[in-house]
Amino acid sequence: MASTDESTLTKIWYGDSPLVWLLVPLSWLYLAVSSCRSFLYRRQILRATSVAAPVVVVGNVTVGGTGKTPLTIWLAKKLKERGLTPGIVSRGYRGEVGPHPVEARPDSDPVVVGDEAILLASESECSVVVHPNRVAAASKAIELGADVIIADDGLQHYQLARNCEIAVIDGHRGFGNGRLLPAGPLREKPTRLDTVDKVIVQRRTTQSSDILIRSSDRHPLHFSLKPVAIRRLDRSETADISDFAAETVHGVAGIGNPERFFKLLESFGMIVRRHPLADHAVITANDIQFYDDLPVVMTSKDAVKCRFPEAAKCWCVEVDVEFEGTEGELLLELVAQKISEARAGL
Repeated sequence: MASTDESTLTKIWYGDSPLVWLLVPLSWLYLAVSSCRSFLYRRQILRATSVAAPVVVVGNVTVGGTGKTPLTIWLAKKLKERGLTPGIVSRGYRGEVGPHPVEARPDSDPVVVGDEAILLASESECSVVVHPNRVAAASKAIELGADVIIADDGLQHYQLARNCEIAVIDGHRGFGNGRLLPAGPLREKPTRLDTVDKVIVQRRTTQSSDILIRSSDRHPLHFSLKPVAIRRLDRSETADISDFAAETVHGVAGIGNPERFFKLLESFGMIVRRHPLADHAVITANDIQFYDDLPVVMTSKDAVKCRFPEAAKCWCVEVDVEFEGTEGELLLELVAQKISEARAGL
């Protein structure tokens, strides 16, 4: 089950729990520290470090799942199609990489590099380098042959100079209660979106087109995650997700917003028995054994951590990014232009 602390915070951030007032003073402290840090970088008292390749940052202003990792994979693939050699850098959340950057591979240990890095390496087929210091990670990726860097979840990592910023927002959850950590889900104030090159919204809602229009009046782009297949973890079988319609399944999700995954399964007619886990949770055999014959379905991010025999017959859903209309091409043209401008200045 999801950790009690994480479940409680979710209720505070996206509900109306009175417990929020206990955390507000800590949010003021967080605001003071983050504002001071941002000010020092804006005034160049603290200087961002440039690397020998253009840098594109894909991040968010909230904690939790917004779809930035699938978007990073999509962007890396599209840039490869244009003849570039992207390298992805990641913090390696909940990994233990040590003092030096580590290249993540599909068979890397998730305890060392984290689950997202393995998913990025598996799906993008690009060099993926993990380290909390994104500058060191980017330099390593360039050594491995990258000619453009994509920084996954690097919006607040001001030490790494960037040429293009993309912010991803969950169109359903938005900014929650609108408060900064820990009283709310915000890492930075929503006004931070005024400074990025493009805002991307996952899942259009009746509110998303209005609340996410920035002061510059540049409208956000919209995408959704489209399931393309469902496969067994041992890769012995791949099926169409519609084949599971009307089936009762155990849904397992250790992501920032497990409910989004469960509702995705339900949208294909599945009857879901929910088993939410903490974001980036270490998954054990006990987490996927329910002692019945019902299928166990999980996300691709969770699947990369399940390397024990009991998980072989579980299923994972493979998704792809689908933009509305021609908005994907608009984003790609923007990124390509920023990369070209950066190369001209290197």
